[in-house]
Amino acid sequence: MHVTIFSTKPYDRVFMDAAGGGHRLTYVEARLTRDTCVLARGAQAVCAFVNDVVDAAVLDALKDMGIRLVVLRSAGFDNVDLAAAKRCGITIARVPAYSPEAVAEHAVALMLSLDRNIHRAYVRVREGNFALEGLLGFNLHGRTIGVVGTGRIGAGVARIMLGFGCRVVAFDPVRDADCEARGVTYMPLEDVLAAADIVTLHCPLTPATRHLIDKEAITRMKRGVMLINTSRGAIVETGAVIEALKDGSIGHLGLDVYEEEETLFFEDLSDHVIQDDVFERLVTFPNVLVTGHQGFFTTEALAAIAETTIANVTMFESAGKALHEVV
Repeated sequence: MHVTIFSTKPYDRVFMDAAGGGHRLTYVEARLTRDTCVLARGAQAVCAFVNDVVDAAVLDALKDMGIRLVVLRSAGFDNVDLAAAKRCGITIARVPAYSPEAVAEHAVALMLSLDRNIHRAYVRVREGNFALEGLLGFNLHGRTIGVVGTGRIGAGVARIMLGFGCRVVAFDPVRDADCEARGVTYMPLEDVLAAADIVTLHCPLTPATRHLIDKEAITRMKRGVMLINTSRGAIVETGAVIEALKDGSIGHLGLDVYEEEETLFFEDLSDHVIQDDVFERLVTFPNVLVTGHQGFFTTEALAAIAETTIANVTMFESAGKALHEVV
């Protein structure tokens, strides 16, 4: 099949070409939007990434061009209008589990960096400043970690933190038997927020989880809590978090996602003035560490994403049904 792949970077080409499967792959650097979807003309399938727009207008345009398949290089599909896809007869497929360990390990890396102020120490030492004032951390051993969402990634974080000697409490509508066997204690969400020294978020973005962490949720947390989000940006209400950082309710914040990341992440904007004033305020705090949605960014994960994406295309071409269909 001829597949037009949007939002591509050089590393995407390396892994997608390796997985190729004999398909014709056309790479487009632009994000998929209503204005750019015309670049897929002549293809039978489109490949989209997390910040591409797959709404009703885009799907209608793709349908008019004869596109029958949209394959996502991600597990999440909150950027897709599923009802419109069904109406247009377009199959949506995804990569449900590319490398949960990659994101889990990144979440823990954020915890460790914030706890021991490694991000600040790195800058100091490069400037010849070896003073320790302001870098005081705390032992993770014996702390309570609250895991919100114990799918593959959340369960991976739980396993790692149990290895650090932490107490792990969790909330998920569906309990994981393996987590429980390892010693994870499931609680209602409000109890997890109240008990945890570190809250780490690993849930999909749905209407029920949008702004799950808002002003009210923050009031339930321990004062000075560390909050980590490597799932989807809109699970955290950024304005509420900024106010909590200002008054000390949140002591540390680690983000690999941001609710308005579409125009920022995955791009080199170092020569530009960032126009997002909320984001700019967020990164002024010394106890905030933001990475640009790189939790998935390991060799193993990119290889798995490419292989599963191509497998979805191959099965659809041969059987009219993708390997991991959403719609």
